[in-house]
Amino acid sequence: MSFFHGAHTKIKGDMNNIYANNYHHHDGRSRNAVKELREHIAAGAMHDSAERCDAPKCHPETRVAVQDELVDWIENGDKEEEPKKIIWVTGPAGGGKTAIMGSTAETCQRNGLLACGFFFSSFTGSTNRRFKRCLVATLAYQLVQHKALRDVGERILSCVEHDPAIFEKQVEVQFDQLLLQPLQEGRRDSDWPKVIFIDGLDECQAEEYGDAPRSPQEAAHANETDQTEILRALLKATNDPSFPFRIIIASRPEPAIQSFFTAIAHHTTRKIFLDDKYGPDADMLLFLNSKFKSIQLQYQLSASWPSDNVKQTLVENASGQFIYVAAAMRFIERSSAPPQELLDQIMALRRQDAPANPFALLDALYTHILNSSPNPLLAARWLSFLFRPSGLPLLSPYSLSARFAQLFLESYPGEASYVFKGLNSLVSTPPTDDHTSPYSLFHKSLTDFLGDPSRCGSLYVADYYELYPTQYLQIWKDKGPATPLSALEKGDFLHQFLEIIVSRTFSLPMERNLEIYDVAWWVRSQDESTKHPNCENPNRHVFRVCDLFSEIHSKVSRNVVFHYMSFTNSIFSAIGIKDVALLAGTSERRCSRSFKSSVGRFQAGCTCYAIDSATWTNFTLVSRGLERFALGTLVALERIPDQFLPHRDAAFPPPNAAPEHFPLGSRRATRLADVAAFARMSKG
Repeated sequence: MSFFHGAHTKIKGDMNNIYANNYHHHDGRSRNAVKELREHIAAGAMHDSAERCDAPKCHPETRVAVQDELVDWIENGDKEEEPKKIIWVTGPAGGGKTAIMGSTAETCQRNGLLACGFFFSSFTGSTNRRFKRCLVATLAYQLVQHKALRDVGERILSCVEHDPAIFEKQVEVQFDQLLLQPLQEGRRDSDWPKVIFIDGLDECQAEEYGDAPRSPQEAAHANETDQTEILRALLKATNDPSFPFRIIIASRPEPAIQSFFTAIAHHTTRKIFLDDKYGPDADMLLFLNSKFKSIQLQYQLSASWPSDNVKQTLVENASGQFIYVAAAMRFIERSSAPPQELLDQIMALRRQDAPANPFALLDALYTHILNSSPNPLLAARWLSFLFRPSGLPLLSPYSLSARFAQLFLESYPGEASYVFKGLNSLVSTPPTDDHTSPYSLFHKSLTDFLGDPSRCGSLYVADYYELYPTQYLQIWKDKGPATPLSALEKGDFLHQFLEIIVSRTFSLPMERNLEIYDVAWWVRSQDESTKHPNCENPNRHVFRVCDLFSEIHSKVSRNVVFHYMSFTNSIFSAIGIKDVALLAGTSERRCSRSFKSSVGRFQAGCTCYAIDSATWTNFTLVSRGLERFALGTLVALERIPDQFLPHRDAAFPPPNAAPEHFPLGSRRATRLADVAAFARMSKG
């Protein structure tokens, strides 16, 4: 029986939280399949999602030539002498690719031509728009919802029901099972849609699996690998005679993507490069006329302002980049000064670079706007941390809200409003009562500008990622952000705070860290977060504890991994002989002599780690940092699951044992095993 027997479809809720209703079937299979499918989509990546309400769109009567060319190819491409199944829309940053894709997708939807689409974004919106994992599911979901593809939708849901783990497989396998096979088996009708849109492919990022962050070079290579994997799956689909759709892909001409279309997919790809052929200057002039007319009405200005010469100069300054005129008009519209004064400021900007640099005036505009902040360098540091690689996006498993970012970065209440004052033409800030939406940039070209010292000059921040350990440890020390919060909001903040990566926290000297930061509070808070109502992955907190103790053991007892006998030497060098003597219950002189004996060293180490929390409080001369470390260790030993520690009955390896004889193989696990083994041996 059909999944859609006697069915009609309603989609309720916003585009970030959608659910299906009224899929009627006597056994409820369709409802379960739709639910399973929607749990793996990136709703914000659909062309008409609520998340993309502020996304660039072509101004009326602009970019008509390129949009007409795309629509004509969709409708009549089969009539060409050498039909192509893929169009690659490319061009430099700021050329209007996303605006063209969004506007053309809307046209295709009105005309019944749009099958589905996915709009990648690495700098705005929800995190799952950055990765490949939601791509195929999102495309399939849109086909299920398409009223002309009911048979295909039925087969897609049948595939999901048969193999719910399909979403964990490779992109090509997902394409085969969720798209190609259902389309091969479906009955093709004349009213079927004709095109799929994939925008911003160059912004697709590779997810990190494991604990160690990638270097910039490794991250770039991983991104290219994922982008190429998507392209190969799309090419394979278009080469299948039963695949009915054309595909429009938009991206910057990045080397890996350019190489794919030039060397591998040239036989099936048509290229559109956004250059002077499509009349960008005339389109930008139309855009400026419309924007200035609105400002004239708002401020009751003369219709002759500004002059035609001024508008023409702005067009020439843009060098074909729509982002320049768009950013300029946002600056004039959204700032608090009179528009005439703001326009004069823009016109006074001059090229600081060689005339051959097409970004020179865009760079000058970005510099001017950033300098309108009360603290331009801090604003550049914050923006770099929020949006550039190795910043906040890599530290969390999900998209962090603007509210969280504010609380994380602020050293005093209201600092974010102060730092971002005057920058609302560059960055979109959610309303104060919106605690879930993230900061977003109006255009990715700002991150390019901030990441290139030759372009941003004195605003370049090389060590922006150092904000992470600095702010993380400050919040740890204070056990909360600088801004006072209600108990409920503080709980929500700390839950998100404790989920972000900890492995780079201890960049300061270890002794200083242990003296300042309350490890026991941090470990207990991690444990409490597993019970938080928004906790989706309790094991993530276990991994964070493992990361912390990996860092501590790598610095306090780095030789223990392979040389147990040198354990107390490390303790000695980290703590000092007075405290070691106190821990061992002996005099400094005797302790010093005992360190010459391997047995004495080993026993002192066992005593150090076996001591219970009540005894610690009696040692007034012991470093407060070590007290906290010991308490945290004891808590962690009770909370970390057994699979992260040696079996309780496992034989303790001899001091000179080879690494392969250790209870666990990895360096990190072995460091944790050291603590566990010492504690368990001493307890008898």
